[in-house]
Parts: sequence; C-alpha cells; structure tokens
Amino acid sequence: CKFPCRAMGRPNFNPPFQATSTMTDNVASALCYALGLITGIVFLVLAPYNRNPTIRFHAFQSIFMHVGFIVLAIGLNIVLGLLHMWSLFFLGSLVWLAFFILWLYMMLQAYQGKTVVLPVIGPIAQQQARV
Repeated sequence: CKFPCRAMGRPNFNPPFQATSTMTDNVASALCYALGLITGIVFLVLAPYNRNPTIRFHAFQSIFMHVGFIVLAIGLNIVLGLLHMWSLFFLGSLVWLAFFILWLYMMLQAYQGKTVVLPVIGPIAQQQARV
C-alpha cells in the first residue's frame, strides 16, 4: 500500500534500493583480463577486491602479460625494421594472434575458477599478490 498508507500516516514498507554485494571471485578474476592494463589496475585499486589474493594475482598477471606483449610487439617491429626484413612483418600479426588466443584462454580459465600460472610472469604475480 504505497499511496493510501502514506496518507494515513503509516510508514512505507517498501525497502529502499540497496547495492548488491561484491562480484564473485571468478567474475572479478576474468574481468581483470578484459581490458588488460586498465582493468588490472582498477581491480588493484578497488577496495574489496584489492585485498583478495586470487583477484590480486589475476590483476597482476594481466598487467604483466599485457606489458610483456607491448614490449614484445614494439621490440619485434624495431628489430625487423632495423634489419630491413620487411617480408617478415607478418610475424607481428602472428604474435598478435597468439596473444589474442592467450588472452581469451586466460579469461575463460579465470572465469571457471582455475588459476593458470604463466611462465616467468606468473611467479612474479604470485609474489605481488600476497597481501
């Protein structure tokens, strides 16, 4: 009884809108990979997520993975340009495709609640994720 109850002086029993609780770990972990550096940093800054070791691990690993790809792509283009190996520039596309497949795989695994520790950057991410 919305309108008549107020008119009679009775309180409105419709509860106000309340924000839902935080995301589940698997959704937040998968979203860490969604936009790479951006979402990785966002989940390291947001309050309830930055204290969760699982989400912190995926955020750090996402950041390191994307930084590694950027460095690799730039380095590959510089080396191929300096060596005048223009016929090998298709390697950049292959590297991008491999990274895209890895990115999708990491998001899917994180969403399924599995933790994939990548070589080299995975152990570093594990160390950084310890709260």
